[in-house]
Amino acid sequence: MELKWTSKALSDLVRLYEFLAPVDKRVAARTVQMLTAAPAKLLINPRIGERLDLFEPREVRRILVGHYEIRYEIQRSIIYVLRLWHTREER
Repeated sequence: MELKWTSKALSDLVRLYEFLAPVDKRVAARTVQMLTAAPAKLLINPRIGERLDLFEPREVRRILVGHYEIRYEIQRSIIYVLRLWHTREER
């Protein structure tokens, strides 16, 4: 399996960092590090996340990392990180 980040997911990381950094840059950096490291677990067990039937027939799933949701899609041997956000955000 291979892990790839979409441009939207990378933009989400930047947005979250920019939101947190004015309050505490260290917390912002740790949060981004935590969120970028978490999808690596999917390489071992890609179907660990909850499947989101709304996206059928695509295989879109989600995992929770702390108070953050990460959505990803499995396509053959590639896992695409699609989006991420804080669970308190209205999505």
